[in-house]
Amino acid sequence: MIGPILLLVFAVAAYFWGSLRELGLKASLGSAAVSTIPKDAIIPVVPTLPAAPLAQNLVQGIAENLNVPWELVWLPDGSLLVTERPGTLVRVSPSGQRTTIPFPGQVTQVSESGLLGMALDPEFSQNQFIYFYHTTGQGASLRNRVVRYQLNNDALANETIILDNIPAGNFHDGGRIKFGPDNLLYIATGDAGQENLAQDLRSSAGKILRVEEGGVVRTISSGHRNVQGLAWDSTGNLWATEHGRSGIQSGFDELNLIQAEQDYGWPNLEGDEQQDGFVSPIIHSGASETWAPSGAAFANGSIFFAGLRGETLYEAKLSGTQVVEFKRHFAGEFGRLRTVNIGPDGALYLLTNNTDGRGTPKEGDDKIIRIDPAALGE
Repeated sequence: MIGPILLLVFAVAAYFWGSLRELGLKASLGSAAVSTIPKDAIIPVVPTLPAAPLAQNLVQGIAENLNVPWELVWLPDGSLLVTERPGTLVRVSPSGQRTTIPFPGQVTQVSESGLLGMALDPEFSQNQFIYFYHTTGQGASLRNRVVRYQLNNDALANETIILDNIPAGNFHDGGRIKFGPDNLLYIATGDAGQENLAQDLRSSAGKILRVEEGGVVRTISSGHRNVQGLAWDSTGNLWATEHGRSGIQSGFDELNLIQAEQDYGWPNLEGDEQQDGFVSPIIHSGASETWAPSGAAFANGSIFFAGLRGETLYEAKLSGTQVVEFKRHFAGEFGRLRTVNIGPDGALYLLTNNTDGRGTPKEGDDKIIRIDPAALGE
């Protein structure tokens, strides 16, 4: 009896969903440059059904029992490589076999710091170069740095420092690194808990940086509090997720469209506030909701980004440089989410982050979870 009942429920839900679409009742942010996303303004993406059948259709577990994972990439042989914040790497083969790879550099894990971002060189198959963002040093010498190694036979060797002395702290360490469509390395940093550094162009804190040809590091944008997500859309525009204020007055998390040599306002303005010389976010969470956005990826016309405190996979549907629809997926189902990436198979891969001391670990945490984006609805 369960099968026919579920089919009937799906059919009825699909009928009403189709009717709503025909009536044009989609959540739209219009043409406003800055928009707040109210919690109750979005039509559900999927019919309201019991969690278990829904999860079985959408979700596939890839790996479990990771130790505070932060980033994942794919090696040419199809293996997944994951950074763990205490200072280790885990390679998961296509068959599920796990290998731990020691990280040669000294890693300091203090609250939000540690071994964070990772990116494969666009020519990795030829040069085996792999880049990392990590925290090192102690006390007054605590700092973040970007380094490059060569990966051979599950061992890292031949360290090259790309950028050193990025301000570090217990909080707001940024950490996302990615190669852009221009094959150049982009680095997202936080303000390290020192707000004034975001506006100081002499400092690498609170910035999005780019490593140019010849190793010169250029500041792409400034005035950031804590950028943890970078993604490029189909036309090459760079988008970034950014944490808003913390503590009792949380909220005002941002999705920004990055323009070269522009200032994004922290700590001088937030939310809908506007001021000459500063760029406002395309959308933000408002004062009463906290996304705590982290990793971001572009797929099927949308920017997807992971929510830590929000415990949600967020989707911002784009039309040009405007967000025309905003959706929430799996709210609270997996706990804290650190990263979302697009796999070679076109699926979304999530990293949970429930073992970092701020979440409530469930059985098997932390995990890599594969999501079929087609199953999320149009």
